[in-house]
Amino acid sequence: MSFIELKQITYQYPLDEQPIMKDVSLSFKKGKVYGIIGNNQAGKTTLCHIIRGFIPAMFLGELSGEVTYKNKSVQDYNIGELASEMGYSSQNPFTQISGVKDTVEEEIAYGMENIGVPPERMQKKVQELLHLFHLDDLKLKNPYELSGGQKQRVALAAVVALDPEVVILDEPTSQLDPKSTEEVFQIIAMLKEQGKTVIVVEHKVDLLAEYCDEIILLENGCVLKNGTVHQVLSDPSILEHGGSLPQVALFYLQQLHQMDQIPITMAEAIRKLKGVAHV
Repeated sequence: MSFIELKQITYQYPLDEQPIMKDVSLSFKKGKVYGIIGNNQAGKTTLCHIIRGFIPAMFLGELSGEVTYKNKSVQDYNIGELASEMGYSSQNPFTQISGVKDTVEEEIAYGMENIGVPPERMQKKVQELLHLFHLDDLKLKNPYELSGGQKQRVALAAVVALDPEVVILDEPTSQLDPKSTEEVFQIIAMLKEQGKTVIVVEHKVDLLAEYCDEIILLENGCVLKNGTVHQVLSDPSILEHGGSLPQVALFYLQQLHQMDQIPITMAEAIRKLKGVAHV
C-alpha cells in the first residue's frame, strides 16, 4: 500500500505561462529511500513542496490532481500538522536557521520546544544529535557564525530532532565536503532502519546507487524514469535526459562496452568480477 501517492499532478506557479509539473503520478512506500534526479529546472524542488503540502497552500498557483498521505488528501491536513510529520531540509541552510536562538544546541532544540517535548527528553535528544552530526565542538557557537557546511548539518539535525515519519532532503550535501557528505548518507541509512520514508534530491549518483531503493528521473516537469535503483542507474539512455550514471556503470559502458548486467556500485562490480573469475 502506498504511503504517499500523487495522481496526475499538474502545477503552474503564479505568473508562469506554462506548468512546471505535468501529469505526474508517483507512489512512495513506507520505509524506503527514494532518490530524485534530473537537470536544474526539472521540477525536483517543486515536487518536494507538492508532497509536503506547501503547494498550493504557501506558493499558491494552480494545482490539479490529487496528493494523498496515509490515504488522506494532503490538502485536508493542517499545514502545521503535516510539517511535524514531514521533515524538510532545503538546499540552502541559510534560510533554515531560525534566527531566534543564540547557540547550535538551542537551535536543534527549537522545534522540539515548539511541539512541547519534555525538557529532559529534549536535552537527551539534542546531545544525541550533536554527537551524531559531529557538532559537539560547535554546540555553544551562534548558528550564524558557522560555515555553509556546518549550517547544513545543524539544519539536518533540527529536522531529525522532530522524529518525522517522512524526511525530505533537497540537495542536503550541496554545502558539504566528501566526508560530511558520506556521513549524511549514513544518517539516511539510519533513518531507513528506523522505518522512515526518505526522499532525497541529489546529484551525487554514486551515493544514491549505494543507499537508495528507487530512483525517479524528472525532465521538464515529467517523470521520465521511475524504478528500482538498479533499473534506472544502469540505463545509459538517462544520460540523454539530464540523468547521470555512477562511475562504476560508466566504466563498464565506456571501457568494457558492456550493456547487460551493468553494476552500479563498487561492491556489485567486485561480485561480478569474482563471478567471471570462477567461470
